[in-house]
Parts: sequence; structure tokens; C-alpha cells
Amino acid sequence: MARALRAARSGDPSPEPRAGAVVARGAQLISVGHRARRAGPHAEQVALHRADSRARGATLYVTSPASDEDADARSCTDAIIAAGVARVVVGCADPRGNAQRRYARLRKHGIEVEHGVLGERAQQLIADFSKFHSRGLPWVLLKAAVTLDGRTAARSGESKWITGPKARREAHRLRVECDAVLVGVGTVLADDPELTVRAVRGRNPLRVVLDSALRTPLTARLVTSAREVPTLILHARGAQPKRAAALRELGVQLAEVKRGRSGRGLDIEAALRELARRDVVRVLVEGGAQVHAALLDRGLADAAAIFVAPKILGDMQAIPLVASHVPRTLPGAFVLARQEVVRLGDDVLFRGDISILQAAERARPGTAAKAGPRQATRL
Repeated sequence: MARALRAARSGDPSPEPRAGAVVARGAQLISVGHRARRAGPHAEQVALHRADSRARGATLYVTSPASDEDADARSCTDAIIAAGVARVVVGCADPRGNAQRRYARLRKHGIEVEHGVLGERAQQLIADFSKFHSRGLPWVLLKAAVTLDGRTAARSGESKWITGPKARREAHRLRVECDAVLVGVGTVLADDPELTVRAVRGRNPLRVVLDSALRTPLTARLVTSAREVPTLILHARGAQPKRAAALRELGVQLAEVKRGRSGRGLDIEAALRELARRDVVRVLVEGGAQVHAALLDRGLADAAAIFVAPKILGDMQAIPLVASHVPRTLPGAFVLARQEVVRLGDDVLFRGDISILQAAERARPGTAAKAGPRQATRL
């Protein structure tokens, strides 16, 4: 199952969930497969095809087989039955349907089924799809490069480069993993980023800008390259019609999103739902500080990848990682669960799932976490 989980990460079937499969006989590995793309065969079909006649009497390990709710999944079950495997071992079920229906079909044909092997890891593998399917929201990964004192840029906006080439290469790999990369208009105005994949091989994600008033310059690199790399600007009602027409003429996609409760900026959850409607399952958020704050304050950020450089700016007015107006105590801080720490040259990457301790504090008897009023974030 561990080998199947590793294989699954090689695929890019979004908006379908990643899946991997292994055919083995005892300790002997026969074949490995994964779902490479959305329209491609299921992981089980790939592994069984590679195993051919050697699959008869063997065990099929699969991270998360699709339920028998659609024709493709049923044909996949048919392939398992036809291959003559003796046993199927499952990591976790597909969240879209009743997995027991599929298991019942297999058992009816004399195939033993075992469920829940490395189940937590299998569920983590499809956590993005599970959120997308159950809540209609993409899975959100916050990414930033910071100094030791938690600053993402100097007060002037200068941020090139906080981290070294190895860290920047890993940041590009994160873009390949995601369907979209998102920034606020402040980042566009300060850095004029391209937001493409350059240091590693892989497809470019959809580039998304939160820009309520359409302040993105027509000369920005995101705009001038919009015909080559898909680019979407989310804006509020009433944004400049002439600017909107000019952006569309240059190949930029535009979508209207409702404003936040204060009437300023965009409603961040509505922005994410617009991305989900466009089949964005995984979104990488590269700033700025107000966008990170909006996502954390609304409980919409799922994970973080923070690159820390051994530098100290020592300036209180330098740009922080998060610019939230919600007061928090140390017991109510955000922490990274299932943390991964990686050395990248002189820099260190901290990556993990975001755990909100404040919610846990509220759930305890006799405790109450205090939160101040939320202030508007202009995106």
C-alpha cells in the first residue's frame, strides 16, 4: 500500500482524485500503476494491464478505488473480476458514493476485500478532493518565503530574493502540484510576478488575481502573457468597464465575485467557490499578507509551506507573513500538524496541515477563546 501511495503522487488527474495501485504476490511486486490524467484509465486498470496473466491469484492494492456510481468505475470493477485476483486491499473509499456496493460485487465473485490499510495516509492523499467534493471549495495551500523575523518583504516591497535557488525550485514544484496559483493585487503591483513554472518541468497552473477594483496594470506580466498562460482576475461589481474590456482584449478571463461583509474587498470564500466551479481542486496562495490573513481568519486555509531564510530584516514596518486584525493568544495560535521539515541549501521548509487550536480551545469545557471584531481586508 505504501508503494501504491507513492505511485499515486505521480499522477495529475484533477479534478478527479489521485490514486495508485500495486499487484503483488506475497512480497513479490508484480506491477505498479497510477491514474495519470483525468481522462486516462484508473490506477487499478493500469496495474492489472501491466500484470497481465500474472494478476491471477495475486493481491491488488489500491489507495482509493472509485465507487460503482459511474460507468468507468463499474468497468474497472469488471477488470478486477476478469483478472482473477484473489484479494483486494483498499486504503480508503472514494467519498462520492457507497464503496460497499463495489466491495459486495467483488466478494460475490469470491474475491476477498480488506479495507483501511494505511487508511489515514490514503485519506490525506485525497484530502483535497474530499474537501472539493463535500464543501464545493478548493484545498488551499499557503506558501511564503520569510526571514527569521517573519517578514516576506522589506517595507519598500522588495522581496527578491529572500531564499536561495533550492528553495525557489521547490516553490516552483509546488506550483506544478496545484491547479491554480493565487495572489492579491497588492502582490501584482509590488512584484509584477509571472507565476509560471520555470525551475522544474510541469504544466503552468491557472493564474488568479484577487483585484476588486481592477487595478492590475495592462502592462503587468500576468496580463501580457495571458494568451499563453490562462489568467483569471476576480473582481467586484462596478469595476471599471473600460479596464475590464481592455483586459479581456488581452486574453485575461474576468469573473465577478461579491464583496465582503464590510463592502470593501472581495468575499474570500466566494472567490474560492468561483475557482471550484472552474474545477480548481488545489490552489496555491502566494500572498500577500492580507490574502493569507483573510484565509486564516475564515478557516479556509488547509496547509502551509513556509520557506525560512537565515536572515533578519529587523524592521517593524517590513511586510509580515500574515496581516490579520484578529487578536490571538498563544494557545489559540495556528500550528502545523503532520509537520515536514526539509533543509534546502541555507533555507528550511516547514510544511504541514494547518491546525486551528482556537477551535479546540472553544470546544473544551470551561474555556472560551476571545476574538476581536474582524476588519475589512482589501483584495
